[in-house]
Amino acid sequence: MLDPVLLRQHLSDTAARLRQTRGYELDVAALESLESERKQIQTRTQELQNLRNTRSKAIGQAKAKGEDTSALMAEVASFGDELKASEVRLDEIRAKLDTLTAGIPNLPHASVPQGSDESGNAEQHRWGTPRSFDFAVKDHVELGARKGWLDGDTAAKLSGARFTVLRGSLARLHRALAQFMLDLHVDQHGYQEANVPLLVNADSMRGTGQLPKFEDDLFATVVGEGEAASKRYLIPTSEVPLTNIVRDEIVEADALPLRMAAHSMCFRAEAGSHGRDTRGMIRQHQFEKVELVTIASPEHSYDEHERMTRCAEVVLEKLGLPYRRMLLCTGDMGFSAAKTYDLEVWLPSQDTYREISSCSNCEDFQARRMQARWRNPANGKPEPVHTLNGSGVAVGRALIAVMENYQNADGSIEVPEALRPYMGGVERID
Repeated sequence: MLDPVLLRQHLSDTAARLRQTRGYELDVAALESLESERKQIQTRTQELQNLRNTRSKAIGQAKAKGEDTSALMAEVASFGDELKASEVRLDEIRAKLDTLTAGIPNLPHASVPQGSDESGNAEQHRWGTPRSFDFAVKDHVELGARKGWLDGDTAAKLSGARFTVLRGSLARLHRALAQFMLDLHVDQHGYQEANVPLLVNADSMRGTGQLPKFEDDLFATVVGEGEAASKRYLIPTSEVPLTNIVRDEIVEADALPLRMAAHSMCFRAEAGSHGRDTRGMIRQHQFEKVELVTIASPEHSYDEHERMTRCAEVVLEKLGLPYRRMLLCTGDMGFSAAKTYDLEVWLPSQDTYREISSCSNCEDFQARRMQARWRNPANGKPEPVHTLNGSGVAVGRALIAVMENYQNADGSIEVPEALRPYMGGVERID
């Protein structure tokens, strides 16, 4: 969430920035009304609490002296109901403020270009030259149809639309990609490997900004029965559990930056995206990613952002996949992000670049929701950390890119050199 100081002391300016950059209309009147009432009720509640404490102390002293305390006790009783009502009302106001502020998106960094949609994104650079083919290019669905390697029909029988069964050499190539990425980030890029839960609680989803705004895009289940029952959510990305590791924690300065990597299943309901890229593996309900998360001090977070994005680029370069880096504009960024780079890989069948990685600096937006802090050595005080996350990269989309860019006229697929050690030395899938 945004710094409360911005909403209390600079509300009009903050509302104008949100309108201009995010197209978000902040309900200024509601915030002003709630904040005014909060101040009034909080002041009165504190007065009553202080009065209760002083009178309670006086009652104790009077009892110790054997004096009559009936008058003092009657006075405490006289404002007890008002104090209780004030405390209840203060909790109600705070809950309303929390609900209102939880839906406010992050403010973009000054370097983010202004724009309303992806047409406003700015290309930063390209790597590699798309291959020229002397035969009709097949897409990944056609290539995967051989020997039933990529089987959507069976997956639909098992689970429904937008799931896939992988078999044989293609399933092994998919596994090889994940292993290659994880080894690269851990052994060469200095990330600590983590294996995280696929089910998380609502606090974790709120901490990284998935709740309450994006609940329709999540899969959920109920654990337990009756009063003990509680909701658990299938993770849309391992960013959620990795980032929440520092929830309600104070991290010492010498532990930063904390760099973590995880390979996990990811689950997304993709509400509202029906009809878009539903053929094959482009957009599925279940997929795999190697995720990168960094917890950093504010002064170093943008250096870490560049570093993280570069780590994802190295994956594509070692696989020999042409790509471009895009700086997302204000209207195309995610809810929690202050700045985002997308890496888009070349897909021959579509004759265009498609997103394969998204690397974001969320600054202190998630940290404030999670109460994740570091101890600033300059003053010894706990302050919000900066959180960053990025795909390093999406495994299924990397598989699609390898299949299409390394295809042969007969439908066989060359195995990139970087993956051959993970494929038992196999050089071609045929």
